[in-house]
Amino acid sequence: MSYWRKSALCLLPYVTVLCFVAAGCTTPVQREEADMKAATADELTALLQQRERAVETMKGLFSAKVRGGIIPITTRVEGAVYYRRPSAMRLRGFTAIGSELFEFLQTDDQFTLRLPTMGRVLSGHPSDMSEMGKLARPFQLSVWAMSGVLGTGTIDAGDTVRVVDEGDRHRLEVFRASPSGSLTIHRRLWFNRQTRLVVKEDRLTELGEIDATIVYEDFRPVGEMTGLSISGDGQLLRPFKISLEDGQGRGSVQVTFHELIPNATLKPSELAHASNALPDTGRLATGTDGARQLPNQDLP
Repeated sequence: MSYWRKSALCLLPYVTVLCFVAAGCTTPVQREEADMKAATADELTALLQQRERAVETMKGLFSAKVRGGIIPITTRVEGAVYYRRPSAMRLRGFTAIGSELFEFLQTDDQFTLRLPTMGRVLSGHPSDMSEMGKLARPFQLSVWAMSGVLGTGTIDAGDTVRVVDEGDRHRLEVFRASPSGSLTIHRRLWFNRQTRLVVKEDRLTELGEIDATIVYEDFRPVGEMTGLSISGDGQLLRPFKISLEDGQGRGSVQVTFHELIPNATLKPSELAHASNALPDTGRLATGTDGARQLPNQDLP
């Protein structure tokens, strides 16, 4: 055997090791580049629609912390939410010891707010909450904060969208026709480029100023997907922490969910009209282990 042939055979194991090392170094980079691929506005819009259709019903328990007096009732609220697609939502708020503070029900063309401590029931159209006075703003912010959990923040058919890449995020800009006919920016949504989850949202006024900024964090699986390619492992993910900053400088709201149950059968009482509810029936009980419990009439 020649000298050169012997040398080649001796070097072969080292060359093989180098090939494996090189492959190990490049594969994650290539995978990351594939995960960070660009997305079109149509793809992101369709993704929001898929996530909205994945949830027929939702109910959950949460705590809300308020800073700056957005909600003058209290600085801390324990709450329950009930939702049925496409737009029926009921929010209930309690004190830390379980006394009911409010009950808010919204559908397509009607809202009702019951304030048992004040003995008042207010109702009207969601587009005009002027009858609620100072309470209108906090409840509008609450509806926006919940949209990331319920999947109701889809893009309207008449809106115009475009996507802009920002590092590890896609920014989806949503434009809507103003009364004068010109397009004005209405919303901005930031998607994580790897997970395609909405992690931040701006709601804007007709003048293009920030009305509210919402940040979605702590995404957890709450169920399985059926026939939808939303996440690679087929899980239905929802944010368990939602932080909202009021663009008008009135403060902030932070919502932390303790439990979310999607696509469960809701009893009629769980989405009952607020004015039909008895003012003294709602209490949020606390078990011996400190866990929060739904009011008795809302248990299966």
